[in-house]
Amino acid sequence: MREHPEPIIFANDFNVVWTMVKWRCGWRNRGEDMKLAEQPNRSTACTIGRFAAVIGLTIFTVAPASGADLAPLAMGPRSLPVPTGEVSSEMREIIAVKPDPNLRPLVKTGQEARTLADSLAVAANKRIPGLLARLNLTMTAATIDGVRVHTITPKTIPAENQRRVLVHVHGGCYVLSPGESGTIEGILMAGLGHYKVISVDYRMPPEAYFPAALDDSVTVYRNVIKTTPPKRVAVFGLSAGGALTLEMMLKAKQLKLPMPAAIGVGTPMADATKIGDSFYANEGMDNVLVSRNGFCDAATIVYAHGHDLKDPLLSPIYGDMHGFPPAILTTGTRDLLLSNTVRAHRKLRRSGVEADLNVYEGQSHAHWARDVAVPETREAFGEIAAFFDKHMEK
Repeated sequence: MREHPEPIIFANDFNVVWTMVKWRCGWRNRGEDMKLAEQPNRSTACTIGRFAAVIGLTIFTVAPASGADLAPLAMGPRSLPVPTGEVSSEMREIIAVKPDPNLRPLVKTGQEARTLADSLAVAANKRIPGLLARLNLTMTAATIDGVRVHTITPKTIPAENQRRVLVHVHGGCYVLSPGESGTIEGILMAGLGHYKVISVDYRMPPEAYFPAALDDSVTVYRNVIKTTPPKRVAVFGLSAGGALTLEMMLKAKQLKLPMPAAIGVGTPMADATKIGDSFYANEGMDNVLVSRNGFCDAATIVYAHGHDLKDPLLSPIYGDMHGFPPAILTTGTRDLLLSNTVRAHRKLRRSGVEADLNVYEGQSHAHWARDVAVPETREAFGEIAAFFDKHMEK
């Protein structure tokens, strides 16, 4: 092992290079080359260095960029083929859909958001009876301490899961997926993971604004752990639901509530201030969110209702994650929130939390939770279910 390993970069000045190699290796004349044979590590390094010099290369320290050198990287037009390696044909069809920046209007008020949510819920609600039947589930609506919920129950629950409960918080940029339409991810988890799931139908604009979604979710969690030990409970959600899952843990710490056994954090909106590499690298590539200045950004501003977007209860990346339960995080390489997910993962790891990061090839925002017929959906939910099983008491 060399005592002073230096990084390698390339240069073209032969005379400077050759002088550095002779000085570094102690070459004064050809006769001294034989002495190097008694120092094999040094001899090898100097032989490589001499060869590098002959072709116009050198070895010395790379100077880091600083100040004015930290300019944004300009990217030209790109052409992205649909990935084929280890991606199912069903997922390739989803990935191949062209991003549409006008897919959803940029809502400005709670009422506009609710009108859009109700219109989109119609199609989602039509899927639910067939999905419940296919996965052999029942679903009932109820309230818990005044909060609307849907309880999704497998008709056959494995013995190891019979005393376990999952709390689900849906996504939708804090304004979409009201009522039953917000249960699809919960249905997939109940059916593919074979757990009882309580899906929170939290209040949204214009009925209520920040922090209503968080308050309702914490209310349900607090009620669940009154009858089910926290070590038999897990919490999960994606997108806004992923952010809410992290926010719930921050709030639980504030309220001194016990933590659940594990959390599932799907492509979380962990930073509502739009900081993160993939907000730029995946701009226009994500065929769900499309743009950092798109619908989800506008909807979050509506929900925040003038509140500081950097508040950890809106952007949990800025909160203290020490003491969080083990977490599994899921995203895709074209996800606009890839960086949000990666940053949350690193924040958890730096806080001493066990955290598992799963990144799927070619997928945009939450593609892995799109369709039960897609192999990657079964794979992703299987990973999350297995993670929960590992950490929850039976």
